[in-house]
Amino acid sequence: MNDALKEFDNDGSTGAIVLTGSEKAFAAAVNGFALGGGCELALMADILYCSSTATFGQPEVKLGIIPGAGGSQRLTNAIGKSRAMEIILTGKNFNGTEAGQWGVAAKVFENAEACVEGAVETASKISAMSRVATRAAKEVVNKSQEVSLREGLEYERKVFHSLFGSKDQKIGECSIPYGTDDTSLC
Repeated sequence: MNDALKEFDNDGSTGAIVLTGSEKAFAAAVNGFALGGGCELALMADILYCSSTATFGQPEVKLGIIPGAGGSQRLTNAIGKSRAMEIILTGKNFNGTEAGQWGVAAKVFENAEACVEGAVETASKISAMSRVATRAAKEVVNKSQEVSLREGLEYERKVFHSLFGSKDQKIGECSIPYGTDDTSLC
């Protein structure tokens, strides 16, 4: 997949690459304009990184429409109602530094190269983890956006207990003291 993404990145005719509907976590790197649908796509990412010069916005109101792919909901969840209203009702843009300060971006980098490297490094770290655990972690974090704190805590506890006894949990529990995945040491 990395090779395919690099090929698309080098292809001047490719304007966007969209990954959706995956149980796998994905990190996004925004280094240019992410306006309207582009902002909505960026907000769909599990982990969003950007450069300080990235530009985000929901300018749909200027076209006589509203965000139509979740932008009003995700942006409000990320930055709060008042800021989201200002951005959505005026079509105002915000930069990468603000995205980091407001919680839209997990991390802000000084330049595009460092941003992409950071996203790839994070994706590599995640891919080295248990798939069962990363899917479960993504599921419980996403659930927190849909339910009350009490319901979220109950759901998290159920998922947490369901992971005990899994092969990945046994390997992890055994390998931590030795710093290895080699279960023959247990």
